[in-house]
Amino acid sequence: MNEKLYIEESNEEFDVIIVGSGVTGGWAAKEFCEKGFKTLMIERGRVVEHRKDYTTENTPPWKFENRTKVDNLLVQEQYKIQSKCYAFNETTKHFFGNDRDLPYTTEKGTDFGWIRSNQLGGKSLTWHRQSYRMSEFDFAANKADGYGNDWPIRYKDLEKWYAYVEVHAGISGNKDKLPQLPDSEFQPPFEMMAPEKDIQKSFAEHFPDRPMIMGRTAHLTKPTPKQTQQGRITCQARSECQKGCSFGAYFSTQSSTLPDALKTGNLQIAPNSVVHSLIYDETSKRVKGVNVVDNENLSTREYRAKVVFMCASTLGTTQVLLNTKTKSFPNGLANSSGVLGHYLMDHCYNAGASADFDGYEDEYYSGRRPTGIYVPNFRYEPSKYHKKYVRGYALGGGASRRDWMGQAWQPGVGKDFKESFKKPGPWNFGLYAQGEMLPRFDNQVSLHPTRKDKWGIPLLHFNVKWSDNEKFMMEDCAESSAEMLRKAGGTNINSYTSIDTNPPGMAIHELGTARMGRDPKDSVLNGYNQAHDIANLFIPDGSSYCSTATVNPSLTFMALTVRAVDYCVKEMQQRRI
Repeated sequence: MNEKLYIEESNEEFDVIIVGSGVTGGWAAKEFCEKGFKTLMIERGRVVEHRKDYTTENTPPWKFENRTKVDNLLVQEQYKIQSKCYAFNETTKHFFGNDRDLPYTTEKGTDFGWIRSNQLGGKSLTWHRQSYRMSEFDFAANKADGYGNDWPIRYKDLEKWYAYVEVHAGISGNKDKLPQLPDSEFQPPFEMMAPEKDIQKSFAEHFPDRPMIMGRTAHLTKPTPKQTQQGRITCQARSECQKGCSFGAYFSTQSSTLPDALKTGNLQIAPNSVVHSLIYDETSKRVKGVNVVDNENLSTREYRAKVVFMCASTLGTTQVLLNTKTKSFPNGLANSSGVLGHYLMDHCYNAGASADFDGYEDEYYSGRRPTGIYVPNFRYEPSKYHKKYVRGYALGGGASRRDWMGQAWQPGVGKDFKESFKKPGPWNFGLYAQGEMLPRFDNQVSLHPTRKDKWGIPLLHFNVKWSDNEKFMMEDCAESSAEMLRKAGGTNINSYTSIDTNPPGMAIHELGTARMGRDPKDSVLNGYNQAHDIANLFIPDGSSYCSTATVNPSLTFMALTVRAVDYCVKEMQQRRI
């Protein structure tokens, strides 16, 4: 292992600088280090060591003063936005950014929820771990219906890279043989509950085009020898995930990619280093390194390298590029196309339905399964589109049995009512949308003209809103979900839409803003995530997306990253970089 892993000042010219340490940054570090390249990973936040720094893991709710609820005053002062995330509570708040120190602005009449995790490992410590491949239909959608630019890659370009990252990360799931959702290299799937199995059969009977499958998730169910050598073991179904997992049962930078990078001795890490901008050389038309502001004392320094991989997340990467203004790129680095910052997208989770299901009184479940059921997008090509909107949505969900917490909201009083808390209540089954958001030029993030953060970087300014297409999609989702539950025998059916109250950003799947493309005039990157304008600059994170599809994006981030590294290494060996 490198004797000096964590560094501040350095005069060395590294082979590669990787900005960011989350899903994409961890993979880039692993791949470059294993190929023998001296690599510097730059992280704007603190160091989080595997196991040691999972400080709330295994601590039960009753050990917290407010039973894991964060004090309202603290929420209002420091976590007003972060607290809206499903994973935020007293046990996880140390893995979330502080809104007071991380301000941003929004255009009047719009809103955006920016969830941040600034520490070593980034959001790989707090993500929800749903892992699906994009399909040929997803990569062809823009060209097929004319919304957005054509992806410069297709499914066959990523197929072997999906398999490569899946074997290493560990994805549980079932071989479902669906055209719109390619199978992965799987470990055994988690099991459906009894009501779910019956509802699955009902959906198959009444809605044969809407198969219900087990959710595919980055949790180990049958670890490989390589994974056990890393200290990773089978998921214990504890629902402790966002606190950090000492078992290494779910994929994260700390449990999976970082250990392999560290073994090589080729990695160094610069924590607490906020990247202000990139260093660009006008003569060679190459980036030479990065300008950094110290997270704590605000001193400045720079690091230099032959290649730069921007893995800072969609918005972090875009902020750095926009803030790098040069003679050749007065509107942001690598922005000759003028599209940098535009086409910001997120998934739309704002509809669904739930219902009670009678029976199954003798059925319960063991543990806290880390995934639910999944109904893949059934409007996956133009011939299947709804008449009121284009593209489609997937459905997540699952069954649960009302426990004492749910019973507490039921009407009642007296001894018998209290006794009822000791017994589980009725079964409920719910569905929720994961809809595609169309790429639109007007959905933009830019730099605020006057306001800066404490590191001297202009604030990001968001001008993003849902279109009528997403609104019609969510209305249809609510109606369709209710109809599916009705046909399956559900009672007390409740459907909802919440698109008017939940802004983009809250799915935490921000995508676009430095998109790939075949034409340098309307895109920032080529099909290998390499900047059209700058040969030694690569961006494999979510900013490279041309469309959202309906599946969770992290698995595709991983595949894009290892493919980009493979291409970059070959270009370096041929001295074209």
